[in-house]
Amino acid sequence: MQTISQVMTPDIVIARPDQTIADAAQMMAQADIGSLPVGDDDRLVGMLTDRDIVIRAVAKGLPADTTVREVMTANIRYCYDDQDVAEVARNMAELGVRRLPVVNRDKRIVGFVALSNIAQAASDGAKDAFLRGVATPH
Repeated sequence: MQTISQVMTPDIVIARPDQTIADAAQMMAQADIGSLPVGDDDRLVGMLTDRDIVIRAVAKGLPADTTVREVMTANIRYCYDDQDVAEVARNMAELGVRRLPVVNRDKRIVGFVALSNIAQAASDGAKDAFLRGVATPH
């Protein structure tokens, strides 16, 4: 059994809920990423995407000093670092998501798993199911 900890990206950038969206956008630009887990210390409390910033802030005329907490998604999905890759691939396909934050059993953020991680590591069956689930247009 291959676990998520074996395929995840452990080096992640984490936003804080009290940071401004301008700071978070700069972090995204610098790391060339489109989403950030939001952590209070190292506890996962939300996710912030570039789309969240555009739709929930910019489109509504909110200022750049709006806090991440105000526009982040608080009800988020995640997986555990000791879960089986195939299990997580099936779950991601069912949810239709391309990436998930990874937490340990104490719910501390330890990494991120994305479509590319799963595609490189999963068995052919899990990979096919996963790709069908997340590649289907909305």
